[in-house]
Amino acid sequence: MNKNPKITDAEWEVMNVIWEKSPITSNEIVKELKSEMQWQDSTIYTLINRLVKKKMIAIEKGSSPYLCSPLVSQQDCRREERVSFIRKVYNGSLNLMLANMIDEEELTEEDIKELKKILDKKSIRG
Repeated sequence: MNKNPKITDAEWEVMNVIWEKSPITSNEIVKELKSEMQWQDSTIYTLINRLVKKKMIAIEKGSSPYLCSPLVSQQDCRREERVSFIRKVYNGSLNLMLANMIDEEELTEEDIKELKKILDKKSIRG
C-alpha cells in the first residue's frame, strides 16, 4: 500500500461521505455535511480542495458541479491511521494496545466470544 498523506478529523468527515456515496457532487457533499456538522459552505469546499491537493479524491474533469470520487479506499486509510496510532501511542505494539483496551473496557460475554472467534479465525488462516 502506498503511504497516504495524513488527513484531519474534518477531512475524514468529507471522505466518509465520499466513500459512502461516490460518485457524489460537491454540492451534495456540502448539503450532507452542512446538516450534519453545521459547517459553512466555504469550509466544506476548502476541505474538498485540500483532499484534491492531497490526492485523496479526484474531481471529474469538466463536471459542474464537481463530481468527486475517492482515489484511496477507506480500508487503506484506516490501516494507515491504525499503524500510525499504534506506532505513536503503543511503541508499535499491537499486543500492548489490545491488552490495554481489554483491561480498560467493559466486555460482555458476547464481546469476548466475538474476540475469540476473530482470534481463532486468524490462527487458522495463519
